[in-house]
Amino acid sequence: MAQLPEDIIDRLTAMERRIQQLSTAVNTRPALNRVSQGGVEISDGGYLAVLPPEGGPAVFAVGAWSGKEYGLAIRRQTGSMALSLHNGDGTSTSQQPLRIYDRNGREIFADDVDTGGLARPWLSMTMPTDTALERWPRTTSGSWSTVARSWNPLWQPKMRMYISTSVSAGATGEVRVMVNDTPWGGTVTAPAAFDYTDFVVNNFNASFGNLLKFEIQARIASGTGTVYAQPRIMYGLQTT
Repeated sequence: MAQLPEDIIDRLTAMERRIQQLSTAVNTRPALNRVSQGGVEISDGGYLAVLPPEGGPAVFAVGAWSGKEYGLAIRRQTGSMALSLHNGDGTSTSQQPLRIYDRNGREIFADDVDTGGLARPWLSMTMPTDTALERWPRTTSGSWSTVARSWNPLWQPKMRMYISTSVSAGATGEVRVMVNDTPWGGTVTAPAAFDYTDFVVNNFNASFGNLLKFEIQARIASGTGTVYAQPRIMYGLQTT
């Protein structure tokens, strides 16, 4: 039997060693848990779900929902729903409301999918006020006097307030607004309207959710008579 050259034996041995190394590397490769310079695409009825270690509903689920609908849901680790974006009718054309839930599953926020805008929460609107001047909040004092007062929690950084004013003939009257006993928006001379929009407090984060006192104050600046102030508009709004 012819003898194989020694260099061929060496090459076969080296090749076997490399095959073993490759096999070991394949079986011990790290988990594919990072994507860079690219993206992950899930299509054709797929979905992504993150399950808690103890089992139960997915903490995060997005993708195929029911029928042809695609949706999204985020749950607390206790299993209660925190946020959802789905309708549940199984169609791919229905409008999907965005809902946010409290820890007890109560819907505390939702958009209006029919017309746009806010569905929940229901926000209070300015009540119609008396048009008869003699029944408006008023004062005859020459010192600043509170003629109207309310308390409101602070949810938005800015506020607009509009106040109609009037003063009896022969007198000069002034009107201003106080927020927690601090002047807000300057002073107007009746019968000019007080119409002002600005930040409610200097430190919004420190006051967020706190109950603030709002007061309309008026005084007779000169002469003798009555100054009147009737609030018409008051609402909060965002920074820009």
